[in-house]
Amino acid sequence: MSRSAFRVIGIGLILTRYRLDELLDLLPGLGWLKWCRALIPGPADSETLSRGHRLRRALEELGPLFVKFGQILSTRRDLLPADVAEALALLQDRVAPFSGEEARTMIEAELGRPIGEIFADFDLKPLASASIAQVHAATLKDGQAVVIKVLRPRVEQRIQADLGLLKRVAALVDRHAPSADKWQPLEVVAEIERTLASELDLQREGANLTYFARHFKDSDDVHVPVVHWDYSSERVLTMERVSGIPIGDLAALDAAGIDRIKLAEKGVRLFYIQVFKHNFFHADSHPGNIWVDRAHPDEPRFILLDFGIVGSLPELDRRYLAENFRAMFNNDYRRIAELHLEAGWMPAHVRVDELEAAVRSVCEPYFTKPIAEISLGEVLAKIFRLAHRYELTIQPQLLLLQKTLLNIEGVGRQLHPKLDLFAVAKPVLEEIMRKEYGLQSFIDAFQKRLPELVEQAPELPRLFHEYLNNAARGNTRIDMRSEEIASLVAESREIQRRTVFAVIGSGLLVSSALLYGLDAEGTKWFGVSLPIVVAFVGAVIAFFAALHRRSR
Repeated sequence: MSRSAFRVIGIGLILTRYRLDELLDLLPGLGWLKWCRALIPGPADSETLSRGHRLRRALEELGPLFVKFGQILSTRRDLLPADVAEALALLQDRVAPFSGEEARTMIEAELGRPIGEIFADFDLKPLASASIAQVHAATLKDGQAVVIKVLRPRVEQRIQADLGLLKRVAALVDRHAPSADKWQPLEVVAEIERTLASELDLQREGANLTYFARHFKDSDDVHVPVVHWDYSSERVLTMERVSGIPIGDLAALDAAGIDRIKLAEKGVRLFYIQVFKHNFFHADSHPGNIWVDRAHPDEPRFILLDFGIVGSLPELDRRYLAENFRAMFNNDYRRIAELHLEAGWMPAHVRVDELEAAVRSVCEPYFTKPIAEISLGEVLAKIFRLAHRYELTIQPQLLLLQKTLLNIEGVGRQLHPKLDLFAVAKPVLEEIMRKEYGLQSFIDAFQKRLPELVEQAPELPRLFHEYLNNAARGNTRIDMRSEEIASLVAESREIQRRTVFAVIGSGLLVSSALLYGLDAEGTKWFGVSLPIVVAFVGAVIAFFAALHRRSR
């Protein structure tokens, strides 16, 4: 029997131990194990634990990759019952550390120098250890305190072996389990593979850090560690060592005089700014990765850690999602339904009035509650689940965002139980949409493309001329045996000519108006910029040519 087969049986025994019979039924050939429950004693508290917490404990016992599997599965609230998803969200990615000596050897091999040449001090005892990497404290030669994140030895090989096993199990479940179309096991494993590929490249995490920091360089609301690129690689990441209060330690926050209400409101605003303004958000924002700076208790500042998982959205999805939130804030169910159809999140054959009624049935029970009890993340999750009911798979990035929103809301409500999410989020979203999707954003986009358009403009007459010549040559194949046919061909060419000049005139007229709105600089002619004059005069000439009918 192969090693993989033994591993599958081992998985089955652990599932039996935690009385997860439903999952045993999903694994072909292991259903018989549930009849051996009397021979496989479970934990003392297994009978009192909910199914979600039993599954969480089983995944923790199965090992680091399965912990990661559970964490990612917790984001799929379109597939999982709420109680299971909430239990899996509590999974902690903590494992026994590997030796500090081995970590030092790996760092020296990656950086190509003895550790004493780079660091004045290096602590062999790790600060934290997870399934992918662990973190050590160190001091640079110039006295700066840093932390060094280093991948676990041979982690790539172990992950590839376990991923291979997961893929085989997922393929079996997909072929034989009756509810495989609901669980989508192959898609979930593919999502795990994508996430792990990002987390195994520490250089990518460093790039995420610096990119995020650039967006918030002038902000007093959030700080991320500075990356020391000279001492980093794909397997080693050296960062500024930061200190703060974990966001979940309410007693410490109160002792430090932190304004928790202001902190909660800042957290909600930062989420919407990340998603809808910068389109780049920290997607692993559980309480362990969020600290609070002690320095300014009246104007508290967040410290964000661990940028191994980040998210962004396709531009159209981002816009439709922003519109969805705005419609949600205004209880406009019809608009929510229309947006889901326009975005392609629902099949085109679905009737908008039918979808509106379904959305109303999801949202109305929430919006009749006190505002402090409404969870936008839960509403969004139920709408996504509604989409899944219509047999449409929501893309993983939207689900990642929904999970992040739930985390942010949870942290916000922990800090301030009566947090009014609508009052905080609505003005931020309205301002962002006005700037990102208003007239000024269109003008800015046009101004950015203007040099390219100007560069290509001289080619337009040649391209139009070639098009007309090709069209004319195509028409010469007609056997013109009568004056009537010849007249029709000539009339067709004349219409083409006038249409082309009308299009050119319209384009030049729009360009002159936009140049005037942009206050284009350059040589002035009677107080007006010369490019505007040239575009306007060209438009007039083109319109005259379009109106003028050539004699035959």
